[in-house]
Amino acid sequence: MSLLNRRFLFTMPLLLLAACGFQPVYGPGGSGTALQNAVQVDAPDDAFSYTLVREIETRLGRADSPRYALALTVDTSQEGLAIDSEDNTTRYNLVGDVDFALRNISTGQVVTSGNVENFTGYSATGSTVATLAAERDAQKRLMVMLAEQLVTRLYAADLAQ
Repeated sequence: MSLLNRRFLFTMPLLLLAACGFQPVYGPGGSGTALQNAVQVDAPDDAFSYTLVREIETRLGRADSPRYALALTVDTSQEGLAIDSEDNTTRYNLVGDVDFALRNISTGQVVTSGNVENFTGYSATGSTVATLAAERDAQKRLMVMLAEQLVTRLYAADLAQ
């Protein structure tokens, strides 16, 4: 392969990324930089939202002088999945749904809003203590997944308003 062809193959993906409007999240003017330590998240009102807020603040940082306010509505439900011959549920799905709205504090306008949802499961076949520990672990895993999805959606938002 000639040197010219190698250069072309190397620079082509870069040109395509530049043409599509690609901008690094943490680059100058990127949404990651704009949101870092700039989002005030609503105070949690239960264990689920507490874990979610903690995970969001871990990713975005805590705002000393916030430019944005993030409103959250957390909804969770539990579904039995596996039932044995004695009518005991041995596996559960924990489903989480979060509605969010990011508002510019100075203008009062909603910059972006949406919904993220996910699920996780846990086994209820062990002792009572083991089942409760598995349930708590599933709750934490679910909130971590929802926080990751939510922050990714915030990074993808157009903050130029």
